[in-house]
Amino acid sequence: MSSTEPRHTALDAVHRSLGATMTDFAGWDMPLRYGSERDEHLAVRTRAGLFDLSHMGEITVTGAEAAAFLNHALVGNIASVGVGRARYTMICQADGGILDDLIVYRLAETEYMVVANASNAQVVLDALTERAAGFAAEVRDDRDAYALIAVQGPESPGILKSLTDADLDGLKYYAGLPGTVAGVPALIARTGYTGEDGFELFVKPEHAVGLWQALTEAGEGVGLVPCGLSCRDTLRLEAGMPLYGHELTTSLTPFDAGLGRVVKFDKEGDFVGRAALAEAAERAGQNPPRVLVGLVAEGRRVPRAGYAVVAGGQVIGEVTSGAPSPTLGKPIAMAYVDAAHAAPGTEGVGVDIRGTHEPYQVVALPFYKRQK
Repeated sequence: MSSTEPRHTALDAVHRSLGATMTDFAGWDMPLRYGSERDEHLAVRTRAGLFDLSHMGEITVTGAEAAAFLNHALVGNIASVGVGRARYTMICQADGGILDDLIVYRLAETEYMVVANASNAQVVLDALTERAAGFAAEVRDDRDAYALIAVQGPESPGILKSLTDADLDGLKYYAGLPGTVAGVPALIARTGYTGEDGFELFVKPEHAVGLWQALTEAGEGVGLVPCGLSCRDTLRLEAGMPLYGHELTTSLTPFDAGLGRVVKFDKEGDFVGRAALAEAAERAGQNPPRVLVGLVAEGRRVPRAGYAVVAGGQVIGEVTSGAPSPTLGKPIAMAYVDAAHAAPGTEGVGVDIRGTHEPYQVVALPFYKRQK
């Protein structure tokens, strides 16, 4: 047990008043679920869900060389991101291992916001601070400057439109614009971690409760429900989205994770991990390491992270995430498996669940893709 008390978001009292089951997540006291996680999951798939994501780590980068610095510090081409747009990228170690996956928003010509996972926010902040040496760029810890509320699901555009005059129709996926929502200033981003259309709203912590209540009232007629971290995990799993500490770790490169596309070797200048990642890209091209695949259960038993994937009595891989899928009605998992068993439809693959080899079907990711 850590002696430090968990941190509380600006919405802590709201969660408790709603009867949320709370859990310690990356040092924060966060809502796991409010009622049934299956109901919360299905609400996001069919209507809308409201999430408190204030545990995420916001880091602001400013200065004349902010773009050049981020190109050096991260694997993506951040200099090519237009103002008002966002990009999914990663920060890697010199040996190519993944420190975290990130979303970087370009807020202005020389201002960026890097959003890190809660569990890695300090690591990312420290790495960026260290890598900024020699650049005309300032790295600022803004974790306490923002609360983050997400509204996700097919009804989310209508809910948000009733509270803002910002041009939501013109807001593309992976873009963000400043606006006013329910009378408070916000960065409105069309991003999310659920596989559905939706928005993430960055606001000052003192505005979080009022915004949450306004969104709750605006969504009452269309079935909006508050949602916890538990259904966020099953939603992202169905959408085939990686979770740091599961599909992504320091022992894996982006190429090992099947996400080599985020590494941009054609950008100007050197970047941290370039040489190691070039080698990893070559290895992956010639003789791919284990490949990240989807597994769908034929039975009812749920696989969990760390369970062995087997074929012909041999261990051929390991489950990284597993859960019952409310959308598919069956247990599902993501797993790294040997390339010989990675093709969708591969027969004879199982997961060792407490000594029993339960049969699974290998499928392409994602398990679920929304209808546009």
